[in-house]
Amino acid sequence: MRFAKAYVEITNVCNLNCSFCPKTRRAPRFLSPAEFETIARRLSGWTEYLYFHLMGEPLLHPDLEAFLRIAGSLGFRVILTTNATLLPQVGPVLLAGSALHKVNLSLQAFEGNGGGESDDYVNQCAGFAAQAAARGVLINLRLWNLDGADVKGRNSENERILDAIARTFPRPWTPSRGGSRLAPGVYLSWGETFRWPDLNEAKVQAHHFCYGLRDQLGVLCDGTVVPCCLDHEGDIPLGNLLQEDLETIMNRPRTKGVIEGFRRGEAVEPLCQRCGYASRFRV
Repeated sequence: MRFAKAYVEITNVCNLNCSFCPKTRRAPRFLSPAEFETIARRLSGWTEYLYFHLMGEPLLHPDLEAFLRIAGSLGFRVILTTNATLLPQVGPVLLAGSALHKVNLSLQAFEGNGGGESDDYVNQCAGFAAQAAARGVLINLRLWNLDGADVKGRNSENERILDAIARTFPRPWTPSRGGSRLAPGVYLSWGETFRWPDLNEAKVQAHHFCYGLRDQLGVLCDGTVVPCCLDHEGDIPLGNLLQEDLETIMNRPRTKGVIEGFRRGEAVEPLCQRCGYASRFRV
């Protein structure tokens, strides 16, 4: 069995307080280089792509350069998801590495954190995108704030943001799936807001399909393995990759139960039964 991707949360600490983010009640933590190497080695052969994300802002990690080097030495391709506020300081580190495959810049973080003057923020994102694309790194500029969220002030700046992007990547843009291609290797993607699954919420549905443990899995910053990138509190702990190998974790009854449940179109875990995101999947 191989996964399309594995989410490795190198830290659960963030420098913003976005209104759309569920946050985490877990203790603040940063993976050490030794811990990251252990996790990466135990993921080797299971996937080619490591996403440095789940909760937290990966550009905050002081050992990010070392993590990129370790991942590259093990043959992984790295994808980063970032709020982009630290690009002026950390951008050169990202561009210097060879393991970086793609960067998702979450532009919705701008208004999700209270807004302000958008031009400087967007200019630095667009400037980084141009530099990264020139080095063969894919860039996805995300505006995942649709579905009426402007009532709460979360997407009223979208047109202004698009105009600012166009100063670096002039229109017309080429339509692509879920957005536009702005230049070779640079994309703008639109997305809907969604409610993160929470055990305190009412059940959404018990019968559905999900790609958790089929297309992906997640590893929290304490080594806990979870089925997907939306289990931000570790409510479905399957094992710990700092203490055991992934084959052991995948062969546990709870892990197999999640997999077999989704094959039947059934969400067996309480958290999964409260996940509205899974309704987007069609098989």
